[in-house]
Amino acid sequence: MERIAVIDFETTGISPGAYCRATEIAVVMLERGQIVDRYQSLMNAGVAVPAFVSSLTGITTAMVRGAPPAAQVMGEVADFVGDTPLLAHNASFDQRFWDYELGLLRRERRQRFACSMLLARRLMPAAPNHKLGTLTQWAGLPHTGTAHRAMADAEMAANLVQHLAGELRQTHGLSQVSHALFCTLQKVPAAKIGDALRKHRGA
Repeated sequence: MERIAVIDFETTGISPGAYCRATEIAVVMLERGQIVDRYQSLMNAGVAVPAFVSSLTGITTAMVRGAPPAAQVMGEVADFVGDTPLLAHNASFDQRFWDYELGLLRRERRQRFACSMLLARRLMPAAPNHKLGTLTQWAGLPHTGTAHRAMADAEMAANLVQHLAGELRQTHGLSQVSHALFCTLQKVPAAKIGDALRKHRGA
């Protein structure tokens, strides 16, 4: 599998805007099934962290006040990622914040996001649910640290995508697994995933 950047944001809410901003970002670089590099930073976007978010993530207003400016962090992480294909768990959430925060720097995303949650729904249908922590425990993957902190969640998602790639190779007989394949499969209705995999094997 080619190099993939697995990304996770912690934020002050669910929809980016002037009063809802990122507080932390982590990126784990996967290459040939191994984590080869990492980036992580808190970021100060000049907004307070609501109490209920602090209780979930452990990130406080005081912590982000002491962090580097959001513009600095996003510039660094965008340079770190470059054109590497992106993946996140519940990627629609992280994509919105990635695009918003980059937009404030007048920069644009150049690559697609794959979503490990959508892939897991298709490839791990028997899981109790498709939350990242549940899938990690259900599949017997390593515990990487405190949930709802960016690096721990990015590492969990990286372990999950390696597990899913292994499923595609071993259970479904695919010799080549790629980010492009992930992006294709996540759009296939769950009931038709078998047909899509057979078609891909025969391509």
